[in-house]
Amino acid sequence: MTQVFHQVKIRLVKPAYTVHPAPALRGNQLQTSPIPRYKSLEGERFSFLNLEHPFAGWDFTGNGMLWAYNQNYFDWLNQEGMTAEEGCGWIDRFIREVLERPAKPVASLDPYPIALRSINWIKFFCRYPECATQARTDALYSQVLLLEKKLEYHLLANHLLEDAFALYVSAAYFQDDRLMKRAYGLLLAQLAEQILPDGAHFEQSPMYHCILLDRLLDCINIRPTEELRGYAALMLGHLASIVWADGGIPLLDDAAYGIAPTAEQLFGYARQLGLQWAAVPMADCGYRRMRAAALEAIVDVGNVTATYQPGHTHADSLNYELRVAGKPVVVDTGISTYNKDARRQLERSSAAHNVVVVDGMDSSEVWGGFRVGRRAKVEILHSNPNEVVARHNGFGGFCTRRFAMTETAFVVEDWFEGEAVSYVHLAEGVAPERVVAEGAKDVRIRPWKYATEYNRFLDGTVVEILFEKHLKYTIS
Repeated sequence: MTQVFHQVKIRLVKPAYTVHPAPALRGNQLQTSPIPRYKSLEGERFSFLNLEHPFAGWDFTGNGMLWAYNQNYFDWLNQEGMTAEEGCGWIDRFIREVLERPAKPVASLDPYPIALRSINWIKFFCRYPECATQARTDALYSQVLLLEKKLEYHLLANHLLEDAFALYVSAAYFQDDRLMKRAYGLLLAQLAEQILPDGAHFEQSPMYHCILLDRLLDCINIRPTEELRGYAALMLGHLASIVWADGGIPLLDDAAYGIAPTAEQLFGYARQLGLQWAAVPMADCGYRRMRAAALEAIVDVGNVTATYQPGHTHADSLNYELRVAGKPVVVDTGISTYNKDARRQLERSSAAHNVVVVDGMDSSEVWGGFRVGRRAKVEILHSNPNEVVARHNGFGGFCTRRFAMTETAFVVEDWFEGEAVSYVHLAEGVAPERVVAEGAKDVRIRPWKYATEYNRFLDGTVVEILFEKHLKYTIS
C-alpha cells in the first residue's frame, strides 16, 4: 500500500530544486580514507559499464539510462588521481549546467543520483576542504533538501536505503540536528527491515550487498554509532561466508564484477574503522555453501525475501555455481545490461541458469526488466554441509533437487513428474564431457555467451539434459 500511495504521489507532486544556504561547516572530516572508486574519467571521456563516450551533457542516454545515472552519481570524483582543481571544475560545471538551468536534466535530479552524488561530493570535500566554498556547499545542501522531499517510498528496498545513507552522511557533515533526527530514524528502520538475521541484504544480490555495505561503512566513517557498527559487523560476517576462496562474489541474481568494491577492499576499510566480525553461517539469505577438497559450490535454495521489490530477482530457484581448484566450472549467465530488452529478459529467465526447465517456462514469472509476477515457493527438505535437498512448485508440480558433494565430485539429482530439461552452463574452456549424466533421454550441447561484467561476454557451453521423472549428473 505504501508503494501504491507514493507511486500516485510522485506523479502529482513534483518538488523543485531551490537554493538554500548551507550551515557553516565546522571542520567535519572522515576518520579515514574511504575506498577509491573505479577509474571512469580520463580528460573528458567517461567509461561506465565497459562503454566509453566523451562528455555529451548530463542527460546523455545514448549508452542507456544506467550509464547516464553513473555519470550523474559522481563516483568518479573520488577515483585515484582526481585533483582538487579537476574535481572542483566538474562540480562547478554541474552547478552551472544543471542546477542553475531552468530546464534540468531528468536523470540528474532523480532521487537515486542525488543520494549517491551527495555522498560523493562530501567525500571529495573532506579530502579537499578548500573546495568546500559557500556556493558549492549551498548547492550540495539544497540537493539534500530536495532528496528529503523525494524519498523513494514508491520503490523502497535498496533505493530507500541509499536515500537514508545520503541523508545521514549529509546531516553529519553539516551537523544538522533536524536532518540527523529524520535520517537516523529512517536509516535504522530500513536496516532493520532489509538486513536479514544472517547479515545478508534481503534482495539477495551479492553485488548489492557489497554496494550497501560500502555505504554503511561511509556512515560509520563520518559519524559512528553502536547500532551502525553492529549492522556492519553482521553484513561483513555474511560477506565472509559467501565469497569464493579467492575473495570474489558469486554472480547470483543481479550481480557483476567491476561495480561494487571488492570483498578485500571492504574488509580493509572495515579494519581501518576498527570493526571486528566473524563469518555468519548462511541461512535466511537462501544460499548454502558446500565445500570439499578442491570443490566449492554455492547453491540457491531460498525464496524471494524482498517480496515487495523483487526487481533484482531472477527465475533461478535451485540454481548453483561450482568451482574446482578455484576455477569457475559451472557458472551463472550473469547480467550484461539493465536495458529492458530481450537480453535482459533472457538473463533473468530459468533457461539462463543451472536449473530444471519445463516446457520452456520460467519457474517464477519475470517480465518488464525488473518485474516479478507469480513466484515459485521453495521448501528445504534436508540440509547439511555436504548435502542439500529442496523443492519448488514453480511448474505447477514439485520439482525436487538434491545437491551432494564428495571429495572428488559434485552430484546433482532432479525429480519431476514428467519431461523436463536440466541446464548446465559451463565456463569458458570447460569441456562438456565433465558432465556425466545418468537417466538422460537426450543430451544437447551448444555454444553460449555469459557475462561476468556489464556489456562484456565470454564464450561458454551449455549442456541441456532431457529427462523424464529422474536425472542424476556428476561433475568431477
